[in-house]
Amino acid sequence: MRNSKFKHFKDEELVCLFIETQRNIYFEELYERYVNKVYRKCYSFVYDQSLAEDFTHDIFLKLVLKISSYKENSRFSTWLFSITYNYCMDQVRIGKKQGEVAIEEGFDKEEEVEDHELINMQGQELKKSLDQISPDEKALLLMKYQDDFSIKDIANTFKISESAVKMRLMRTKEKIKRLYFENIAVVALLILKIILFWKK
Repeated sequence: MRNSKFKHFKDEELVCLFIETQRNIYFEELYERYVNKVYRKCYSFVYDQSLAEDFTHDIFLKLVLKISSYKENSRFSTWLFSITYNYCMDQVRIGKKQGEVAIEEGFDKEEEVEDHELINMQGQELKKSLDQISPDEKALLLMKYQDDFSIKDIANTFKISESAVKMRLMRTKEKIKRLYFENIAVVALLILKIILFWKK
């Protein structure tokens, strides 16, 4: 249970206190604040409770080892979620023995196109579409649209340029929209077949 005396402390203050004193009580507060969020992100990659729990445990072990390298040029949550996404992508990649996707550099549009279609996608068809793309593509969309990562934060997480992030985002959005509408079409065809069957 979270210690109420720390509830007014910012994450960054707790990190500093933990680094300075090495007292577990400060790390435990950070753990309580973020363990469920990290678990949900892990689960969205593997859809396996036990595996997601293992991933979460490993991520917090990594966090203990890396926390002294945290710099306050980004929010602690952004930094932690970057570690989480990188870990999940690596594990899924290892599991699938999937090769690294080449990234095309040099894409630099000033503004991204508004994402009304992407935001309005809902339900099982969207989940199905997300399951059909690579772990890297999935992480990219979750960072941008679920966690509000900036382009710069995404670039730092993937260790690529900001223009490459924009190019990859554009391609991934197009891919997810295409898959989404294909899945919608499949469902519509099945419904039509059922209707025609019962009319016989």
